[in-house]
Amino acid sequence: MAKGKTSVFFCQECGYESAKWMGQCPACKEWNTFVEETVDKKSISSSGKVKKESKAAQVLPLSAVKSEKEERIVTGIAEFDRVLGGGIVRGSLVLVGGDPGIGKSTLLLQVCRELSQKKVPLLYVSGEESLHQIKMRADRLGDFTDSLELLCETSLDIAKDVIQRKKPEVVVIDSIQTMYNEEIASAPGSVSQVRETTGVLMQLAKTLGISVFIVGHVTKDGAVAGPRTLEHMVDTVLYFEGDRYESYRILRGVKNRFGSTNEIGVFEMKAEGLVEVENPSEYMLSGKPEGASGSIVTCSIEGSRPILLEIQALVCHSFFNNPRRTANGTDYNKVNLLMAVLEKRANLSLSDCDAYVNIAGGIRMNEPAIDLGIVLAIASSKKDIIVREDTICFGEVGLSGEVRGVTMSEQRVAEAKKLGFKKCIVPKVCLAGVSHISGIEIVGVANIKEAIDAVR
Repeated sequence: MAKGKTSVFFCQECGYESAKWMGQCPACKEWNTFVEETVDKKSISSSGKVKKESKAAQVLPLSAVKSEKEERIVTGIAEFDRVLGGGIVRGSLVLVGGDPGIGKSTLLLQVCRELSQKKVPLLYVSGEESLHQIKMRADRLGDFTDSLELLCETSLDIAKDVIQRKKPEVVVIDSIQTMYNEEIASAPGSVSQVRETTGVLMQLAKTLGISVFIVGHVTKDGAVAGPRTLEHMVDTVLYFEGDRYESYRILRGVKNRFGSTNEIGVFEMKAEGLVEVENPSEYMLSGKPEGASGSIVTCSIEGSRPILLEIQALVCHSFFNNPRRTANGTDYNKVNLLMAVLEKRANLSLSDCDAYVNIAGGIRMNEPAIDLGIVLAIASSKKDIIVREDTICFGEVGLSGEVRGVTMSEQRVAEAKKLGFKKCIVPKVCLAGVSHISGIEIVGVANIKEAIDAVR
């Protein structure tokens, strides 16, 4: 091995560093995630230099720091701006992750198109596609102006020089796994390369006031490939979700230093690109069956937006010793827990039944407020109760069968009323906050028995 270099093992999940290979990472407890990389030994600064720099460092009291409102660039794509908190913050570093072929590059190219129409200087750095490939996609999306410039390069040093020379307002790096820092001996896409490259881009964004978007691949578990420290380094983390064989796409903000977290934007993939879905609730409820048991509408809050969902359940007798349970769109363990509550607190025999629970539309929700919807959908299918199409419910269900209150109940009821629902089943503790809303029947329930009786 060359002088000045050493072999180090990194965990691909969390970035934990070890001098030797280990089967299980002691930090994140994942198995078989260590990979060997060759790194350069950094020279340690002398204590005298550190003391000199520490004396020159400026320390200010909090009262002396002036608060400044962040300057934003509005893209014109309302759903995208909503997830970011009102637009792109200048000098921010945004990570966009998603499955292959889900539409990450298409979305960012559409953002570039909208900004190019406003003459905003843009630089699109691609390490995966050629100029011809990007041009073909751009022709499908619409007209671009010359304010968008393209660079096909995987060398971080070259991309850094171009950014410092051109000084664009927005930079897109597609993708972070293809960028290569020559100072790091490991291969592109490794833990060291991803971490160090992101650090350089973060320094560029903060010092030059440039908004940088970096595209990240995801692992089979759905997390951004590379160390988890990558998500801690950036200002905003966006996940592009959805089935690549379906038309809908959901942009979810899981971290945002400049806005609310868990905000979502809904898009539909068409031939001309991604089109905004202005009313996600109406979109999710399209095609809801009429006169069928095991179906009920519930309301979930994503960020600041209430979204109505259809929860479907199918319960049938099992011919096997171990009944089958399936959950699509929500947590499997939550479904098992709620079925146990139904069997114990509502005297509903489910131990010999197969149960299938699905959130229609393919969206994934885990908010506690949908518990009551899952419970009523399972009970409706088991007892063959047909729930009226204009009935909606929401509430958290406890292990004692009680229906507990949830936040933003007024906004949920208002959204249901706006879409034409006539009856709303809510936790009894939330009645005081929604009783003033007229035009919709509001029924308060204290436990799941009362809720089942309310839908008959």
